[in-house]
Amino acid sequence: MKDNKTTHFGFKKVPVGEKASKVADVFHSVSGKYDLMNDLMSGGVHRLWKRYAISLSGVRAGQSVLDVAGGTGDLAAQFSKIVGSNGKVVLVDINESMLKIGRDKLIDMGCSNQVFYALGDAQNLPFPDDTFDCLTIAFGLRNVTDKDMALKSMYRVLKPGGRLLILEFSKPSNSLLKKAYDFYSFNLLPKIGKYVANDSESYQYLAESIRMHPDQSTLEDMMIRANFSSTEYYDMTGGIVCLHRGFKA
Repeated sequence: MKDNKTTHFGFKKVPVGEKASKVADVFHSVSGKYDLMNDLMSGGVHRLWKRYAISLSGVRAGQSVLDVAGGTGDLAAQFSKIVGSNGKVVLVDINESMLKIGRDKLIDMGCSNQVFYALGDAQNLPFPDDTFDCLTIAFGLRNVTDKDMALKSMYRVLKPGGRLLILEFSKPSNSLLKKAYDFYSFNLLPKIGKYVANDSESYQYLAESIRMHPDQSTLEDMMIRANFSSTEYYDMTGGIVCLHRGFKA
């Protein structure tokens, strides 16, 4: 019997089995300009968002960290400095182009001794149960086809007492900020993508994917259903970005 289930790819509906390949096409296309576009799109503020996530991670020397959908390795690079020579950071990404750029960048930064790399899907993380002290996913969860499945997979690979941090675009609380943000996302962002990365369609999708992502309270509820405890979230830049944190009992 044919499976007629669909999911969203931006504002479009696509068969569930096709979303991963469509997302892969987006990131294959933007990988070469990904870091530059992040700086341009956020005015460099993405670095502050990531720094705040690291400050709430509780990661210490000697611990193990898994950075899911780690892309070009911004978080992995910083965690490698914290865990030191007795710790371990694993950068996993489903997209081979992004993973290669991240690996090359981190090697150039001298992070190669503590950072390991794996091609993998957030929905089925290729690691044993109870492996990591901390798991982060920054600006990646909204691209996952089955977010509930991914959250359960993340819970499984965390050690008891381990923590999950999700850094993701979310929903602004102020109506004027929301209007300005919508104008920027759908009028300016694709144009920046066209002129800088020669790809307006991928950045149109990225803007749409943000709007389709669960809001703050909905994502917290999803984390609770996946058995995370002591869940909380922190809005940044008026709710444009939100950091969620939860613990494995």
